[in-house]
Amino acid sequence: MTTKMREEIDEIPAAAARLLDSSRTVISEAANALRDKDPGVVVTIARGSSDHAAHFLKYAIELQMGLPVASLGPSLASIYETRMKLGKAAAFAVSQSGASPDIVAMARGARDGGATTVSLVNTLPSPLADAATFAIDIKAGPEIAVAATKSFVNSIVAGLAILASWSRDDALARAVDTLPEHFEKALLLDWSALLEPLKSADSLYMLGRGPALAIAAEAALKCKETCELHAEAYSSAEVLHGPVSIVSRNFPVVAFAARDKAEASIAGTVSKLAASNATCFITSDQATAGHKLPFIATGHPITDALALIVPYYSFIESLSRARGFNPDKPVALKKVTETQ
Repeated sequence: MTTKMREEIDEIPAAAARLLDSSRTVISEAANALRDKDPGVVVTIARGSSDHAAHFLKYAIELQMGLPVASLGPSLASIYETRMKLGKAAAFAVSQSGASPDIVAMARGARDGGATTVSLVNTLPSPLADAATFAIDIKAGPEIAVAATKSFVNSIVAGLAILASWSRDDALARAVDTLPEHFEKALLLDWSALLEPLKSADSLYMLGRGPALAIAAEAALKCKETCELHAEAYSSAEVLHGPVSIVSRNFPVVAFAARDKAEASIAGTVSKLAASNATCFITSDQATAGHKLPFIATGHPITDALALIVPYYSFIESLSRARGFNPDKPVALKKVTETQ
């Protein structure tokens, strides 16, 4: 029997194409407004997988625009009722449902504080869409499985499309436009080499740097959500500052490396961990140790990082079933979490 999660993973290329085909006008309008605003800082508002999407966009904006990006704690508005001074800021709020009260309150507070606010939502109309200056329907379509997959990917695709237009970067725009076909190829990649080491594992590390660190964080969350497997995400630099102390023989490490300036650094860290007898996997041909996982080179370092999540999603759905779980209905979780 095919799971809903599997069906939704397989829909990622079509969902991305649908978004890019149908939302160009509002994406262009949001990008023009951000260019006119010329913000001195960007803030993000999100939780869970949506926060990992926001984290990815943080790195993309910082790399592309040279603008600092910070995550705002939603409780600043919903609990502490703090008025933020954001007259020189832009804000991105990300939510699959657009319904969590604290996310909505913070987005509304950001707009009231003067920020040009963009919501990336999979549900229109929704309270979060109403709270933003611009509401982008990410067009992922209905997502039934509790663990977000296609909505995570489309949130980032929408953000990157805005960023490409905002920065007037033709290379990034072309890379974003070709993502659907790259996602199709990524679905065919075989990461089953991870299955046996993780099937009986109790804990593991996910590594990355830059945008790939956000992918590592999302990967770790999916381990917890669908497999009841403890996983922690670290920068490949940070892992050597303390977390490495619990890496013993056969401890699993999965390193997400894109074709960017951090690839060699990540590969170097994996070599050090492999020397400690860790069971390492990495998406890089530069690695001199560990097991190499196949990847899709998209032609742009930022979209390269995003494409890594697609074969991982395919793998984690299989791992969930192999560990005896139903990935569609993780225990103690529900699709929409409304926090105050």
